[in-house]
Amino acid sequence: MRKYGLIGYPLGHSFSKTYFTEKFLRENISGCSYENFPIADLKLLPQLLADEQDLHGLNVTIPYKSEIISYIDKIDTEAMEIGAVNVLKIKRSEGLIHLSGFNSDVTGISDSLKPYLSGGIKNAIVLGTGGSSRAVCYVLKKFGLNITLVSRNKRVGIRDYSEINAESLRNAGLIVNTTPLGMFPETDRRPEINYSLLNENQILFDLVYNPELTLFLRSGIERGCRVVTGLKMLHSQAERSWQIWNDENV
Repeated sequence: MRKYGLIGYPLGHSFSKTYFTEKFLRENISGCSYENFPIADLKLLPQLLADEQDLHGLNVTIPYKSEIISYIDKIDTEAMEIGAVNVLKIKRSEGLIHLSGFNSDVTGISDSLKPYLSGGIKNAIVLGTGGSSRAVCYVLKKFGLNITLVSRNKRVGIRDYSEINAESLRNAGLIVNTTPLGMFPETDRRPEINYSLLNENQILFDLVYNPELTLFLRSGIERGCRVVTGLKMLHSQAERSWQIWNDENV
């Protein structure tokens, strides 16, 4: 049995297990399973790898996407540039475990936004500064967009929410939520921007996928914005993970 899974804490919000279980059934992939491994401390990872001898790959989610790098033997160039890893490939040889790290967020974000970024969008606001935010900024820079980073805590190169004024919002063709605000079960939350200033020329993209239509996105829809849900990104990420795990050349 080849086993795959997800590490993070907590994992109550995750759809990955459902996605891969359905994928295995739909595509008649036998001898594989996908499990959630909620670990409250990343120091438990070596023991997990030792106990689960059939484990061949892991997805990594909040809060370990950056911290996991210190456990990795080899890291992909994109993941190194971003400073975050969300896919681990596990190889075992002569009693030793070798971990390679990758970032499938890049594929998920690119696939989600490509259909929307051909209309002359130049400026983007990215809400949040965690591992997913770094992946978003990496992709948006590849698309040639100017980026304004926003966090609750102001620091060099990063604005706080009070600085996102009317001009900033109106100039942003794309606004991306990379924070967990609005994620189940706290679905009544959203980033603190002035939604009344949004208009039909703007695109809102939320990396939260549970629920698919977050309060952030619904607030944009009310103002005529086009919206991109996190579900497309989830599917693209999952398929990229599967490709990495089964590619003998990586």
